[in-house]
Order: sequence, then C-alpha cells, then structure tokens
Amino acid sequence: MATEIKVPALGESVTEGTIGEWLKQPGDPVEADEPIASLETDKVAVDVPSPVAGVMSEHKVAVGDTVEVGAVIALIDEGAEASPSPSPSPAPAPAESETKDDDADSKGGEGPSEELIAAAATLSPAVRRAVLEHGVDPSTIKGTGKDGRLTKEDVIAAAEAKKSGAPAPSAAPAPAPSPAPAPTLVATGERREERVKMTRMRQTIAKRLKGAQDNAALLTTFNDVDMSAVIEARNKYKDLFAKKHDIRLGFMGFFAKAACLALKDVPAANAYIEGDEIVYHDYVDISVAVSAPNGLVVPVIRDADKKGFARIEKDIADFGQRAKEGTLTMEDMSGGTFTISNGGVFGSLMSTPIINPPQSAVLGLHRIEDRPVAVNGEVVIRPMMYIALSYDHRLIDGREAVTALKIIKEAIEDPTRMLIDL
Repeated sequence: MATEIKVPALGESVTEGTIGEWLKQPGDPVEADEPIASLETDKVAVDVPSPVAGVMSEHKVAVGDTVEVGAVIALIDEGAEASPSPSPSPAPAPAESETKDDDADSKGGEGPSEELIAAAATLSPAVRRAVLEHGVDPSTIKGTGKDGRLTKEDVIAAAEAKKSGAPAPSAAPAPAPSPAPAPTLVATGERREERVKMTRMRQTIAKRLKGAQDNAALLTTFNDVDMSAVIEARNKYKDLFAKKHDIRLGFMGFFAKAACLALKDVPAANAYIEGDEIVYHDYVDISVAVSAPNGLVVPVIRDADKKGFARIEKDIADFGQRAKEGTLTMEDMSGGTFTISNGGVFGSLMSTPIINPPQSAVLGLHRIEDRPVAVNGEVVIRPMMYIALSYDHRLIDGREAVTALKIIKEAIEDPTRMLIDL
C-alpha cells in the first residue's frame, strides 16, 4: 500500500517551502520517522520525516520545486522490501557475477572496515548506504550537492572510477586533465562563469534586507568603547564561571545585558511600527545574528532582560552549534525586539548594520584592537572597539539613538552598572 508523504506544518505564517535535497531515492528503504527530504523555508531548512516504514516509491516533485503545506511530495510503499540492485529485471548470470565480484574486490571481501563505517556515520542515509556498499572513502570524493554535500551519484561515480582505474573526483584539484567527457577546465587559464540558483533562504534574506532599506529611514550612529574593564573581569572570573556554569564567559553576554539597560531607558529602540501604530514591548527578546552554512540567521534570546550571564551565554552557544548543524527551528527565529550583530569575529573594524524588520534598531559590534587614547591628559594604549547603532529614524530620534548607544558604552566600560541597574 502506497502512503502519501505531505509537506508538514512549517510554523506560523509560513505556507510554503522549496525542496532542497532528496535524502531518499526511489528504491531506498525508509524507516518510520526517518527524514526523506530537506525542505528550505524562508528562515531554516527542515527535514520531512516519513510517517511509515517501507520503500521510497516515487518523488512527486523535483529539487528546487516550491511546495505548499499539505502538498504530496512522495509515495512510500509500506511493508515493501528494497531491491538489492537498481536493475528492474534479472541480469544475465555472467554480468551479475562480475558485478558481485567487483563489489567484493572493492570491499576487500570482508565488508566495510570500522574506519569506513565511522567516516560514513555523518552522511545522509542514502549516501551512507552507497559508501558502505561500494567501499569508497567519502573524504576523497568531491561533493556536487548543495553546499558541497556528497550525493549518492557522487559515490557511485567514484566507485565506477575506482573499478576502471581512473582517478575519482577529489576535494583537491588534480594536476592532470581527466579523460572524462565532462569539461573540467583544470589549469587551462580559461575564464569561466558559474550560475547557481539562489536558495530560498538567500532569496528571503535579500528581499528582507532590501525591504528594510526601502521602507525604513535608516541612520547609523557610532561610538567607541574601552574594553579594559570587561576584559579584566572576564580574565578574573572566566575559570570560576566555566567551572560553575559549564559554559565559557564571552563578551556577548556583557553586551546583551548592557543593551537591556539601554532599551529600558529608551523604549523606542525596543519597539516597531505597525501600520499607523507604535508597538512597545515590556520585555526584551534579543535576536543574535549567527553565521550558518546557508546564510545569516537570527535566533532569539527570549526575555534577555530577566536572564543572567550564564543563561545568555548558554543560549548563544546552543544557537551557534545548531546553526552549524542546520537544526534551528522556526520557533527559534520568530519574534525578536532588538538585534545584536558581531562582525568583529570576522575581523570587521566598523560597519553600518541593517535593521531586522520589523525591528527598529540593531547594535553592531566590531573587533577589539589596541589604540592610543587620551586618559586624564595622557596618551595610553587601550583595547578599543567601535560600536554602531543603526535605527529607523521614523520612530527613533537622533537624541534617543545616541543616548541608547551611550548607555551601552558606559555599561561596558563600568560593568558594575549592570549589577546595580544603572
């Protein structure tokens, strides 16, 4: 009996997505709750699980197709067994024997080694099965899938190349040209262009950022911060902090708490415009910009004004790890009343960050560098950071923006203010 696999609910206000990758191909065995496809939405990539066990029967849509919630994307035959060979009819005995002999030779006749099993553990089920079947080392294969991922076809091509004695596509460029018919253009000096379709997430990022420029009156104000006090406090307590809370004490926790002080005194920076109304919030949900393989994402620290340093640092570390793994959820990214973006981790000295609509302000952090500054009439070297506050001038006046940034500066230069709510 064939079971229809439908697009699940994707979260509030999200009605459609794009097929990013098929994790199961027709003929592949499928376990109940096992992911069969990766679906890209406006914010995150989500896996579509199978509700039943069986064999993938048919793909109803192709990679790159846009599908709505509830649409049928695949069929799975319940209780069916996967065919051991992609050939639908029995092949002649000699050819079948040769295939089995070749497979046995490629695996050494004793099945996959422990090293090969370990190397395949992190791959998608279909690719892992192909690696173990053909006995090829996945680290030596150059992936052609999304973001350089290995596909089942990559593994099969590498196995065929291994049988014929031709070099398999490698992650490192081969010095000699390949005799294969596909053009490789290795070290030919030719100029090339490559057209790659934008992912749904990248398209959404582009639309939102352009929309922010078109709809908001953007302005940025700057200040610089002496990081000496925060660095001293961090160096003094980082070991005790890590021992007690099992998390590293970073700089983001200081800036999140400093921002909460500023937003309390300047509520317009924690508000947004909706139609002809201003929506104010009596809570602070801070969106933290995190770099992910598919682009920048902004998971939200809920009630940051009520959380301590340890909880904030744990939330940030968790978001960073899950962004790399691609396991952030729609709920993680929804909402947010203010954003902090740290370009300093990439070496940025100064920037003008763009607000995250419908929010009205974003704080940009940058790299720390030793600079000469005047202190009490003397020139001294201090670890300094430029900070920037971009804001929607329709809602936030210049005086309010400068005041908010000044409060953040003072809190960072004198962290005691954060303890006594100044």
